[in-house]
Amino acid sequence: MNKNNRLYFGWYIVVAASVIVLLTTGMRMGIGPFVNPIMDDLGLSRTEFSLIVSAGMIVYGLGMLLAGILLKFYNTRFVLLVGLAIVCISIVWTVNSKGMLSFLLSYGVFLSIGLSFLSSISLSPIISKWFVRQRGKALFYLTTGGMAGIAVMTPVETWLIDLIGWQNTLLLFGGIFILLVLPSAIFIMREDVPDEADGMGHASGEISREEPAITFKNALMTKAYWQIVFGLFACGFGMNLLGSHGMPMLMDHHFPPMTASFGVGMIGVVAIIGTLFLAQLADRFPRKNLLFIIYFVRGLGFFALVLSANAYQLFLISFIGGLVWAGSVAMSTAILSDLYGVRLLGMLNGFAYFVGHQIGAAIGSFMGGWGFEVFGTHFISFGAAGVLAILASFASITLPKSLSFSKHGDVSSVSFRNTRGF
Repeated sequence: MNKNNRLYFGWYIVVAASVIVLLTTGMRMGIGPFVNPIMDDLGLSRTEFSLIVSAGMIVYGLGMLLAGILLKFYNTRFVLLVGLAIVCISIVWTVNSKGMLSFLLSYGVFLSIGLSFLSSISLSPIISKWFVRQRGKALFYLTTGGMAGIAVMTPVETWLIDLIGWQNTLLLFGGIFILLVLPSAIFIMREDVPDEADGMGHASGEISREEPAITFKNALMTKAYWQIVFGLFACGFGMNLLGSHGMPMLMDHHFPPMTASFGVGMIGVVAIIGTLFLAQLADRFPRKNLLFIIYFVRGLGFFALVLSANAYQLFLISFIGGLVWAGSVAMSTAILSDLYGVRLLGMLNGFAYFVGHQIGAAIGSFMGGWGFEVFGTHFISFGAAGVLAILASFASITLPKSLSFSKHGDVSSVSFRNTRGF
């Protein structure tokens, strides 16, 4: 709180952004309850439906990149309102779809673009502007919204579909998006950040808000940026492999379906607690050290998960894995803003998420099925996820603590100062 004992306005932005991300992630990742009803109504095969979901995953990443570009020329309010309009139009189109092509365009393409405009990629830059000392904590809270979306929205969607059908469920969520996103965009997403505040009501001190003289092209030429992209690739590969093939893998390893479901579900539930815990550490220790721990423990977890032999081992592994499941995106975003500033954060984050996370997600989802069909074992795909995560941990720990740029945007030096907040 500030000296007037009033809550710092940036926290209102964090709360609103977290709720928006909860809805967006839940809509994007909570497709499971919609699968059978939509296939039955539209006459789609599982392969056709899977292709539409995969296409939506790629379009979602492209939409994030587009959102980042728009943020460079417009503000957060504009991007959110455009995204809201696309989501509402796409939902109405989706519920009136009559075949594969119509559903592909409405749900797979346009709804994915609209949801990407309402994702953390659009909201993390404004949070990074409002926070310096507590930037890591604020971004972790944003991530908590995403984890809550995965944990909460799936059972809610299941209940609503049974009660009112999948079309009315989508329309209901469209109305909820309007009620929450519209006032948040108009009244809360303010860009006029006070110079002296950092979320604690104190001067920012040695942590400067001055933006480095860097262009998007020159940022792409730095090694540090691609280290972060590689980490996000490992993140997307592993998360979507587990989401798509975690339960089938455990059931193939003779776990009962309910046990497998609880084992995978526990990761998402514990991840909510994990993000709240890691949020308290995000600004007290070097961010790259935390990112190293997150990826390293996650990598070991993939090996342990595919080798688990009984329910006790499964639940213990899921609990430990859940503690570090959601921190990589928040820390990567915080490091990007620390190294390159917030002016280009939307573009840099969007491009990194598409090239890294979403491409990794598509490959991981494919490799989970292909690896088992070709080699007869899940160890190939889950072992690859473990190796990638461990490699990402070493890519993270070798990140520089800061970069210096010339007035032309070229990297002039790499500093290893013990800068507080990074």
